[in-house]
Amino acid sequence: MAPHTQRVPGRRWTIGLLLGVGILINYIDRINLSVAAPQLQVDFHLSPEELGLLFSAFFWSYSLLQVPGGMLLDRFGVKPVGRWGAFLWAMASAITAISSGFAGIFAARVLLGVAEAPAFPVSQKATGYWFPRNERSRSTAIFDSAAKFSNVIGVPLVAFAIVNLGWRWGFGITAALSFAYFVAYWAIYRDPSEDKRLTKTEHDYIVTGGGTPEGVPVGGGNAMLGYLLRNRKVWGLTIGFSAYGYSFYLFLTWLPGYLVQTLHMSILKSAGYTTIPWIFASLSDLLIGGFLVDHLIARGHDETKVRKAVLVAGMLLGLTVFGAVTTTDPVWAITWITIALTGLSAAAPVGSSIVSLIAPRGGTGTIGGIVNFTNNLMGVAAPVITGFIVGLTQSFAGAFLVAGIVLLVGIFSYVVILGRIEPIPEPASPTRAAPG
Repeated sequence: MAPHTQRVPGRRWTIGLLLGVGILINYIDRINLSVAAPQLQVDFHLSPEELGLLFSAFFWSYSLLQVPGGMLLDRFGVKPVGRWGAFLWAMASAITAISSGFAGIFAARVLLGVAEAPAFPVSQKATGYWFPRNERSRSTAIFDSAAKFSNVIGVPLVAFAIVNLGWRWGFGITAALSFAYFVAYWAIYRDPSEDKRLTKTEHDYIVTGGGTPEGVPVGGGNAMLGYLLRNRKVWGLTIGFSAYGYSFYLFLTWLPGYLVQTLHMSILKSAGYTTIPWIFASLSDLLIGGFLVDHLIARGHDETKVRKAVLVAGMLLGLTVFGAVTTTDPVWAITWITIALTGLSAAAPVGSSIVSLIAPRGGTGTIGGIVNFTNNLMGVAAPVITGFIVGLTQSFAGAFLVAGIVLLVGIFSYVVILGRIEPIPEPASPTRAAPG
């Protein structure tokens, strides 16, 4: 099987890389506020509670539009939704750069959430179209690890611009990157059935390997949504992935502030330290959650057991963040945070890949919308809850405790509620004639 796989052309990996670059830029758009936060807090005299609200602003609109965005994605397809989503988030980033004051920045971040809402469901659905099941973890890890790697290159880039040119330039740079990606996506992305550069050999390899069939939902989008909301697998995945999301968004939004406030670092120094756990997180995402999982499944190990083992082990490692509150030594604090993020990142692409692995035909976008909606509600909850706990206690210990409890709930959901990782049967068509 391996020699045959090597002879298959690699157009699908070009598409995978394109999706990864999009998520990379997408997440730089999101983390620029956390890097600029110390400067904004001084300039606009913001309290920790107000800062938490600013961090969460993006996620209000982003979360609320996940389900309707996923349904629109299933209805109109990856290409048009991906194109216009990229254009709109580029525009929103530019508007953020010229905003002023708490209210203006809050409104601009809400708009950015509207623009970027389709990005992750688009990548999940496109990956289902373009990759067979035995490559789904690796292909998902490309764009999922890009979310972590954005902190490795994005935080120093934005920090350098903010310190030397002012916080507006931190947002201006991401706007320019977003416009460049919009052009690239318009030129390159096509669905497999439309891509003239996809050979018949590679297309057959994708289809016979379990690639998600192209097509619209049976019975329409509303019928598919209702059908999926009644499915136990969908809820098992949704709760588990949201539990991971709580800790991820806590680190994504508050890590630079934690280093500045608790460990008394400068903005530039905190940016340098911030890259360390995200480097390991990116590698773990690709090598463990991506390549190792696909390798073990290819060796004949049970698909469900392999994926669940990585999910549980990774989220248990996330609990080691408690070690960070036992020390004021920056090296030890970053070490504990790195272990936690490395574990969580190994679990992340596995959870994300399950969206396309369990979806019935025409339902990937809708499941992705459901999962990403609740996951990104954690992007609202984690920054706000953390901000209030830190403001009340002047410590991150309570915030990390809450994250640990949420992780335990997620582990239970993955192990007990999700069940086997296999496609959900298609809903019966209301117009299909009864047999006999």
